[in-house]
Amino acid sequence: MLTLAPTKMLGKIIYVSLLLVNSMAVLSEERFLARIGWVSSSQATNNANSGFQQTYDPQTGYGVQQEVGVKSRLIDLISAVRTLMRIPLIGFNILIIIYELALG
Repeated sequence: MLTLAPTKMLGKIIYVSLLLVNSMAVLSEERFLARIGWVSSSQATNNANSGFQQTYDPQTGYGVQQEVGVKSRLIDLISAVRTLMRIPLIGFNILIIIYELALG
């Protein structure tokens, strides 16, 4: 049985997570995600020019909360990673490259 030291396993987990976040960050919403129907809700409403869309429940007087599916959560995650992690990813990637060049 192959066993890894805890530090090596932690390093592999960091590399894999960095690669996954990098892959989400480089996805183009217009070129790739729109073709397969994975457009964020903000861009979908901008494309439809429909304005504010919210269902209304006349009995309670509040908007009806719709069940959020896995697909919409993944779309929101990809959109958030593309928005929030763009600048920190540059720094993380530079640190990993320097680490690999120095100690690789």
